[in-house]
Amino acid sequence: MTTPFAPETTRAWVDVDLAALAENARTVAAASGRRLLPMVKANGYGLGAIEVVRALEPLDPWGYGVATVEEGHALRAGGIGRPVLVASPLLPADAGRHLAHDLRPSIGDPAALAAWITQSNRPFHVEVDTGMSRGGVRWDDTHALEAMRGALGAAAGWEGIYTHFHSAETDLHSVQTQWERFQGVLATLPRRPALVHAANSAAALRGAAYAADLVRPGIFLYGGMAGSIAPRTVAALRTRVVAVRTVGKGDTVSYGATWRAPSPTTIATLGLGYADGFFRASKDGGPSSGTPARVVELGGSVVPVVGRVTMDLTMVAVEGKAAVGDVATVFGGMISLDQQAEAAGTISYELLTALGSRVPRRYSAA
Repeated sequence: MTTPFAPETTRAWVDVDLAALAENARTVAAASGRRLLPMVKANGYGLGAIEVVRALEPLDPWGYGVATVEEGHALRAGGIGRPVLVASPLLPADAGRHLAHDLRPSIGDPAALAAWITQSNRPFHVEVDTGMSRGGVRWDDTHALEAMRGALGAAAGWEGIYTHFHSAETDLHSVQTQWERFQGVLATLPRRPALVHAANSAAALRGAAYAADLVRPGIFLYGGMAGSIAPRTVAALRTRVVAVRTVGKGDTVSYGATWRAPSPTTIATLGLGYADGFFRASKDGGPSSGTPARVVELGGSVVPVVGRVTMDLTMVAVEGKAAVGDVATVFGGMISLDQQAEAAGTISYELLTALGSRVPRRYSAA
């Protein structure tokens, strides 16, 4: 009699090691010597924000960073009482929703500042754009900075100020340039708020030089590379073989018939596709080149993806034996998260946040 699989592992799933996540957070804290403001936006980088936060709570972080009011509300609904910073520019019309859920807004222009301080004395953070050119008041916008200085001097809720490094992983010179711009703005303000922060994962791992009062780790917590220190693996995307067949020489596989078997070949069909977060795109080779670039782990070996990844299924060529029910690991085993992202021509952040809602997350306790 065949033993049935656990319902959540019949097709595709993600194993999430919360102990490894907490250990990665400890590594950042030790390297920087500062308290953590972990980024848990995009549902904890696709792994489950509430579960991630609960794993981090024993480390006594200052608070958590999100990107939207809805994400902050979800933390509050989950019983999280620490400060929550919404790290997207505050729209003046949205101040009320931040207040309703006790969320710290990111303020980067005079209009947003006026909208907040006329409604509340609650805490807020100012964002300074030192080169990212995404959000915040620009370090060289003298008119906007002058308009904000007077209001900040009397703003009881002004708790923090921050900037964001754009190339901390690869370009230390750019980090120093942005840091100097940031310090130049700080020197012109009426006072120094209680919390100054700038360092993302890569900058925090460089040590205390750019750590200020808080550090904001993101991808490193979730097992993605951010500089020279390797994180512990947190997420393993797995799937089962759902069909096996042998195709003859010249037979094609998948849509568009872009791959033809060079000889009789065993094809295993895996129970995941691009709707689950396994991208159709391939950086090198590609389905029409005859040189597959995407690989997965199956049966203790690395095997190539052949033909186009479809919405729900993916085919691989197997040299040894394969059987229905065998488990393949897409990343988090012999192939790392970053290696799989590189093969798809993207980054680890995108692979994690693209994990589909129909892919169960299984947690091992921290």
